[in-house]
Amino acid sequence: MRSAQRRYVTEFLPHVAGERRDLADQLAGLDAAAWATPSLCGTWTVHEVLAHLTFSVEASTLPVLLAVARARGDIDAVFAREARERAAAMSPGELCDRLRTTADVPHRLGISGPTDPLDDVLVHGQDIARPLGLERPMPVERVRMVIDAVCATPMFGARRRFAGVRLVATDADWTRGEGPEARGPLGELLLLATGRPAGLDALDGPGAALVAGRMTGAARAG
Repeated sequence: MRSAQRRYVTEFLPHVAGERRDLADQLAGLDAAAWATPSLCGTWTVHEVLAHLTFSVEASTLPVLLAVARARGDIDAVFAREARERAAAMSPGELCDRLRTTADVPHRLGISGPTDPLDDVLVHGQDIARPLGLERPMPVERVRMVIDAVCATPMFGARRRFAGVRLVATDADWTRGEGPEARGPLGELLLLATGRPAGLDALDGPGAALVAGRMTGAARAG
C-alpha cells in the first residue's frame, strides 16, 4: 500500500466513515421537496450533492482523468455531470443506502489527496444541511485534520481569498496567515476556505470585510 493511501486508511478513513454514516442517517426520510432544494454548492440540488458523495468511493481514476481531459481540464464540470447523472439514475433512498454501505470502503480517486474525502463529506454535509434548516455539527478535531490542506491547495482558491489576512479560530488553537485578523469557528473557516459564503455570517474582526469582499459571486461547486 502506498504511503498516501496507507495514511488515508489509518488516519482519515475512520472519520470519513463516521461522517458518511451519520449523514445517511440524518437524511433518511426527507421528502421530495427537501431533495429538490438548492444546496450551498453552486447550482446543485441536495439530491445531487448526495449523489456526488457516493461517486468518488466507486469511480475509477482513469475514466475520470479522461473525462477531465475531454472537458479541457474542468474537473468541476465533470463532477457536476456525474452528480446530475447519478441523481437521475438513483433515488435519494438508494443513495443514502449506498453512502452507508460504502462508508468504510478505502477506495478514493487517485487524483485526490488523503485529506480530500474527509473535507468532502464535512463540507458537502453542510451544503445539504443548512438550506434544509438541519443542525449538523462539524467536529473541531475533524476540521483540524483537513483545513490546512484545503487552505494550501489551489483548487479552492483559499490562498487568494485569505491573502494578507490572519485567520483565527475561536473554538480551537489554530491560526493561519499574517495581517488583520478574521475570526470565527473553525468549521466556518473551512466553509470559507472552500468558497462557501455561508461562513461569512460567523466571521468578525478587522480582516472579515476583506475576506467578504473577495467572495462576491457564486460559491464554487464540488
